[in-house]
Amino acid sequence: MRLTGGQVHDACEAEALIEVIPEGATLLGDKGYDSNAIREAAAARDIWANIPNRSNRKKRFGFSPWLYKQRNLVERFFNRIKQFRGIATRYDKCPENYLAAIKLVCVRLWCGA
Repeated sequence: MRLTGGQVHDACEAEALIEVIPEGATLLGDKGYDSNAIREAAAARDIWANIPNRSNRKKRFGFSPWLYKQRNLVERFFNRIKQFRGIATRYDKCPENYLAAIKLVCVRLWCGA
């Protein structure tokens, strides 16, 4: 998990996150990640990018809708941690404290409390 500023687009951090994905894995991303640079970075590490094609893309890539639905788990996770007011509004301005608060919320959700 990488923490960035609120104004930073997710695709800016994609290449750094691809570096830590094990080779042969699958990258699940939304249409915001549909760029040639991200697909090439994933292919260089032997990672299959299951990203839906944008409507204006001329060259189409393979895409599995069934596998894409598995992103639902990630989206639900972010929805659950944003139920905590301190996470949603980001009261902590210090990045280390905010990331620690996210980890504490994750432990609480994992324990089922």
